[in-house]
Amino acid sequence: MSIAERLEGVRQEIRMAAVKAGRNPDEVRLVAVSKTRPGADVIQAFRAGQTLFGENYVQEFTAKTAEVPDPVEWHFIGHLQSNKVKYIAGLVNMIHSVDRLSLAEEISRQWGRINETCNILVQVNVSGETTKSGTTSEDAINLVRAASLLPNIRVAGLMTMPPFFDDPTAARPYFAELKRLFTMIAAEEIPGVEMKELSMGMSGDFEAAIQEGATLVRIGTAIFGERG
Repeated sequence: MSIAERLEGVRQEIRMAAVKAGRNPDEVRLVAVSKTRPGADVIQAFRAGQTLFGENYVQEFTAKTAEVPDPVEWHFIGHLQSNKVKYIAGLVNMIHSVDRLSLAEEISRQWGRINETCNILVQVNVSGETTKSGTTSEDAINLVRAASLLPNIRVAGLMTMPPFFDDPTAARPYFAELKRLFTMIAAEEIPGVEMKELSMGMSGDFEAAIQEGATLVRIGTAIFGERG
């Protein structure tokens, strides 16, 4: 099956999940996770109508941007070290994985050098797993407040990665908790914060994430096939 065929299948599943949840399918955007994939795969997906791609590794991402001439929208979705921020400044439209104030400060600093603003999502470790990045549910609002004061970033929402389950519906309470935090923070009406994005759900559990309000679902394997 080609990338274009898999992509169309994923889009249909997203639409059906949104309709089933009583939502407008246009509210849910697909982030095609292209990590470890060659630039040629991104180009194929772009030609099939996919414009938004997510990358996890700075070195791989910067090399790939040179391979892909098409006007794609790049999001950085992986764990990000502060000393690597300078390499992606101006190349990504959004960073999903901001889990500490020092990282937000460095993003603001680097985007300030090019006189641009970066959209960020605060990553929340809802499950409390020690193997996962993210601020705690309790500290999320404090990080949003502090980040909102930085001049060259815009807080646009939240992101999480739940534990892996064989049963995708088991992840739903974690998505519901992120939505609860999202709603609580939005109600604070913090100046400079526009809570509009919930990045949650991957190839195995995106339907449950959409039921709980996801606006960005991060899907790689179902589009590009198993990684070699």
